[in-house]
Amino acid sequence: MTQLPTLSVVIPAFNEEQSIGAIIQRCLDARERIRQVGQVGVVEIIVVNDGSTDRTGDIALGWTDREPAVRLVTFPTNRGYGAAIQEGFAHSSGDLLAFLDADGTCDPNYFGELCHALQTEQAVMALGSRVATGTRMPWVRRIGNAAYAVLLSALSGRTIRDTASGMRVLKRDVLATLYPLPDGLHFTPAMSARALMDDQRVVEVPMPYAERIGTSKLRVMRDGVRFLFAIRDAALLYQPAKVFLWTAVLFVIAGLAWGVYPAGFYWRNQRLEEWMIYRLLLCGLLLTAAFSLLSAGVLADQVLSLVYRRRKKAFLFSRLDRLLHRRCLLWAAGLAVAVAIVIVWPGLLQYVRTGHVTIHWSRPLAAVFLVQLALLAVVHAVLQKIVELWARQLRHVGARPGDDAVL
Repeated sequence: MTQLPTLSVVIPAFNEEQSIGAIIQRCLDARERIRQVGQVGVVEIIVVNDGSTDRTGDIALGWTDREPAVRLVTFPTNRGYGAAIQEGFAHSSGDLLAFLDADGTCDPNYFGELCHALQTEQAVMALGSRVATGTRMPWVRRIGNAAYAVLLSALSGRTIRDTASGMRVLKRDVLATLYPLPDGLHFTPAMSARALMDDQRVVEVPMPYAERIGTSKLRVMRDGVRFLFAIRDAALLYQPAKVFLWTAVLFVIAGLAWGVYPAGFYWRNQRLEEWMIYRLLLCGLLLTAAFSLLSAGVLADQVLSLVYRRRKKAFLFSRLDRLLHRRCLLWAAGLAVAVAIVIVWPGLLQYVRTGHVTIHWSRPLAAVFLVQLALLAVVHAVLQKIVELWARQLRHVGARPGDDAVL
């Protein structure tokens, strides 16, 4: 018979004397159901006392004296929610790793469903989704959670409803790809973001969510900003091209919007008003920035490929790679400079002959923006060449006898 995987449940606790005893008891009572539903063997429980100043540590210690399945890890000072969970993982022995909050909001029985979903759906992580019907999550946190879910789903291309669930199960071997993770309360959204951005399979299982016992440690504004930064960092780490692409799209839309009226006016009247220079300056700035962002996205993805083995890219990004390849960038730079010269050529001839220039301001303005684009294209082409040389050097080092492979 195939040996069933073991499960380690970590309970981070900071000043939870009102609930820690009850949640340990509930976890112990749920073990049989977890084994049957989740198809797991031994279930161990690791409580991490995160520098509590109340009786949390004493209560947990009492459980370890009478129940061999319960172990206690104690921090002398508070190090943070994420640090406590990671320390619990370090002291665990299970093939599957799990954690839940000590405040009594989550039902340990649902570890059975999470373990079952993790194994049957070939996922690396199973989340207990707190947004099911009848949830008692405070409305402020519900709104914030929904906003982060929309953002993370858009960036990763995978649908998720609860980014910060405090109850989940994951496979031990996935930790190597998820670490490093933050020590604070933004540990959970960071974990979700890293898994999804790295194209790992994550499944959600609806579960009930009760009102917590005691006072919440979450600070909506401060921790909400940290949640946002955790998602941003994961996006920049695993899929920077997406961040640059969608930012560039916003810049293009804004630039075209500002340029519509002057373009329409010129089409109808074959001239531009003096005041339109301000619109065209902003339009040129936005479109130039968009080009720079797109090129930076391609470059960032190439740099990332030096560290991570990249999976097959989506059609849009593969086309973008070809369009903004360094050879194409150099051709585009040459063409932009040529067009710029053509635009201001009458003015150049006039200046050589008379020492004065009377061409309309719109011509040198357009030429300046084209030359700027050409300069940006050349810079990004050179940077791409540098990355290409780095990749070649790393492959050579990794291929030498006696050396470890780098790529």
